[in-house]
Amino acid sequence: MADTRPPLPPFTLEAALQKVQGAEDAWNTRDPERVALAYSEDSVWRNRDTFLTGRAEIVAFLRSKWARELDYALRKNLWAFGDDRIAVRFQYECHDREGQWWRSYGNELWEFDDRGLMRRREASINDVRIDASERRIFGPRPETERTVQIPLR
Repeated sequence: MADTRPPLPPFTLEAALQKVQGAEDAWNTRDPERVALAYSEDSVWRNRDTFLTGRAEIVAFLRSKWARELDYALRKNLWAFGDDRIAVRFQYECHDREGQWWRSYGNELWEFDDRGLMRRREASINDVRIDASERRIFGPRPETERTVQIPLR
């Protein structure tokens, strides 16, 4: 099947875990074009108070995001899953141009089409100002930490 993104629905626990880790890995590249390939051409998003439709809007959004959120590093964990849906909790850290570090906490709801492309993403996110000494997320997750759950605080 052209333009597929395995694993495909219906999801098993193993497939859902793989999908979540794949998303984390892609987002940690901070490459908007690469990240956008995981979404259907007509994918709809709600990211905080921003509403997007389609890959072109997703790419533009991500370019703007990573121009502001410097040294972005993300962790995602599976929360729940169904046949074609996955719920994720995540945290990421970044700093702004003034050097202030932030930890952002969030939840995402994902819905996939039969090709394994995400057709809907809804993200609720809260930001907490942190000191650089409080950081705990440094770059992409090492292979040895793939099954480690992110702490609540």
